[in-house]
Amino acid sequence: MSAAAHFAQSYAEARQKFLAAAEAAHLDVEPHWHPLLGRDGERLAMDVLRQGPRDARRLLIISSACHGVEGFCGSGIQTALLRDPRWHETLQAQRDLAVLYIHALNPHGFSFWRRVTQEGVDLNRNFHDFAHHAALPANPGYEEIASALLPTHWPPSSADEAVLRDYADRHGERGLQTAVSSGQYTHELGLFYGGHAPTWSNVTLRHVLAEQGQGAQHIAWIDLHTGLGPCGHGERIWAGRDDATAIARARQWWGPEVTSIYDGSSSSAPLQGLMWNAIHEACPSATYTGIALEYGTVPWSQVVDALRADHWLEAHPEAPAELAATIKRQIRDAFYVDREDWKQQLVEQAAVAARQALIGLASSR
Repeated sequence: MSAAAHFAQSYAEARQKFLAAAEAAHLDVEPHWHPLLGRDGERLAMDVLRQGPRDARRLLIISSACHGVEGFCGSGIQTALLRDPRWHETLQAQRDLAVLYIHALNPHGFSFWRRVTQEGVDLNRNFHDFAHHAALPANPGYEEIASALLPTHWPPSSADEAVLRDYADRHGERGLQTAVSSGQYTHELGLFYGGHAPTWSNVTLRHVLAEQGQGAQHIAWIDLHTGLGPCGHGERIWAGRDDATAIARARQWWGPEVTSIYDGSSSSAPLQGLMWNAIHEACPSATYTGIALEYGTVPWSQVVDALRADHWLEAHPEAPAELAATIKRQIRDAFYVDREDWKQQLVEQAAVAARQALIGLASSR
């Protein structure tokens, strides 16, 4: 079966393929049902599948669709692994180890081809101590360019684009990327909005981690993403706190090419409210090692333009149907390259990273 056969054209099809692969592997899926329905009226769920002993001391998490529309990539990879006899043979040879597949962390965004959750929140900027009213991070750069990023009319005017070019001239392209994407907490309809309360996906994921991670002494996590870097290349980005020892361990497992937002080596800007840090609260006694496997699609400028258009459309439901359809196709194409060679590259790189994680976990004491 070709790698492309594991990928889908909609959330509903992706979920069906994932469930069928689980059934073929004689594995049970536990759905955590979302309160809303999907784009085509389908039920939505964060689906959890565990392969291996419930009391395993070593646990590998493989998750998809933190950013909704990016789930086309992650779901295809998860399904491909479940359909891979060599992967199952590798797992059977392991002792005291389990794999946890979390399918569609943000099923609503996946279904509606949006990067954000149903609350309009970027899930990977949403993990803050909201309960104690801790001060949320400020992003003065975003404040300066907010009206140009998300203008009243679409497409943006030349004046709007001039504002962004001016910011890049003064702060560099990296400075512009940081202002846009690091996270902001003041513009609810804006890009990379982190929210003022935990989202449904946040609460549900914390529950899953606490339940499935109990007893695990060593946890590895591969979170699957798209939208940054050269097309088809999977950048291995450290996914966790600024911990030199843990980052060094990740580079031992996955190679010296593991990048980090903390030392500037990653294509990602520094981020706030990272999802992966929830593992320390849910499983405080476990040693954690994780990466975001970030696959390139189209140039960053095109990704940002697609996000700007999608957020504009959400704020303007009265937009003409033809324009709305163009915008939705634009954002899907920004995060999902619907070509067989791209999908093959994704699956091959993910399979290598997953096996490296198993080797790393097996060596953990």
